[in-house]
Amino acid sequence: MSKIISVGGKDYEIKNAVYSMTGYGKGTAEKDGLKMSVELKAVNHRFLDLSLKSPKALAFADDMLRKLIQANISRGHIDVYVGFEDGRQNGGELSIDYSLAGEYVKAANELSLRFGVQNNLYANEILRIPDVVKTAENENDENLLTELLKSAALQAISQINAMKEREGMALVEDLLSKVDNVESELPKIQRLAPIALNDYRSKLRERITDFLKETPIDEVKIINEVAFYSDRVCMDEEITRLYTHVSHFRSIICEGGAVGKRLDFIVQEMNRESNTIGSKCNDAEIAKSVVFLKSEIEKIREQIQNLG
Repeated sequence: MSKIISVGGKDYEIKNAVYSMTGYGKGTAEKDGLKMSVELKAVNHRFLDLSLKSPKALAFADDMLRKLIQANISRGHIDVYVGFEDGRQNGGELSIDYSLAGEYVKAANELSLRFGVQNNLYANEILRIPDVVKTAENENDENLLTELLKSAALQAISQINAMKEREGMALVEDLLSKVDNVESELPKIQRLAPIALNDYRSKLRERITDFLKETPIDEVKIINEVAFYSDRVCMDEEITRLYTHVSHFRSIICEGGAVGKRLDFIVQEMNRESNTIGSKCNDAEIAKSVVFLKSEIEKIREQIQNLG
């Protein structure tokens, strides 16, 4: 479902939800005295990385739970905590291992006869001997446990995705604002570049005049030198590519969905172009703009690491 957001006086239609990689969700499900809980805690990670902690009694359902999470969450490190409570009142029935108890009684009688000691073995003492008394545990229906686990997990996934979507859309607004800042700085560089070239031409003429004194200046050589310098410091291609990257960045954001990896590639290219402009500029004002560009692009890069 698309959503319209307004940034800097411009409206953007985000066609699919954008998710951050951080969030928390919890779900519970109960039936017939059984209670299941699932907690999900997500942080940044390049890929989907699941860490599952569940009771041994539910080991049979681990694969189902992993696949369920993988189908609903694309990236991030996810800690999964599964809790299980059996509140049924018809607890396990007691059973006595009479054979084992008989062996203990027989051994006690033999000791009494052989060593002439009193046999004071009573029934309550026999019951305390390990493994003589056993508890028959309630049998668990795997289908019911799977049903409860799936229900709790879906609740947790719904909660965490809702939180990740809220954070993701807030990040989208911030990223669009910062990419606007990048774009708004480019006309300033375009305006300053010819001024810097004219300054270079004037300073070059002054230096040559001071050096040659009364000797006539070769205008052709000056023109050639300025042309060579102009070609070397020309930033038109880099600025054009930056405009293109900004446009591509916005189109990916507006498409929505899992945008993190694609935006990261675009930001690398934006940083490359700004570095090239910085290496070409020989003007203090342009240098300030380049520093601003690099600062904003770095902020964008950092924020993108939080997107799925």
